Amino acid sequence: MVEKVVYDRKDQVITRSHELTKERQKCVVLTLDDGPGRFLPQILDGLKMEEVPAVFFWQTRLLHPKRPWRRVLDEGHMIGSHSFRHPDLRKMEYHEQYDEIFKSKQKLEQTISQPIRYFRPPFGQYNDITLEVLKELDLTPVMWSIASMDWELKAHPEQIVSNVVLNLEEGAIILLHELQQTLLVLPELIRQIRNAGYSFSLLPQL
Repeated sequence: MVEKVVYDRKDQVITRSHELTKERQKCVVLTLDDGPGRFLPQILDGLKMEEVPAVFFWQTRLLHPKRPWRRVLDEGHMIGSHSFRHPDLRKMEYHEQYDEIFKSKQKLEQTISQPIRYFRPPFGQYNDITLEVLKELDLTPVMWSIASMDWELKAHPEQIVSNVVLNLEEGAIILLHELQQTLLVLPELIRQIRNAGYSFSLLPQL
């Protein structure tokens, strides 16, 4: 069984698993970081074919008119912020973190004309300043409970599937990225998650 990425901090305000309802047991949430990138259209094709919703956490510097953000929303997915330029927030002062996160939130909201409610810290790293900024900006921080390690597995994409499936649990938030190797195994990953008795959900609408 793959070792999960574990962080020492256990802040209660951080979302690490999806709160399940009695009507939707054994749900997991697929999240994809570091877009919008060049593999986004194919990833959306795969999700549409399998009728699976996902949450996309975007580096806003990558958001330009050619990225199909409208399709993401039209097909039932969710968009969150992953900062503007993906810095290590722990190395930044309050005003620097505020500017970085606010700029990302502002550009996303101006582009998609919807409020942004969720934020994922770059590299999964944050500090007390980050939490203060997120509270000020009315953003809910989201981590994950299962790391696919897809960013390290370009040569062995099949391990992405086993890293996830062997660690499935109710309410799991699964960390993926908009990468070629992730795209390659996405249909098999979805199939095996379903075979294990799980369905797919989004984060709550806040």
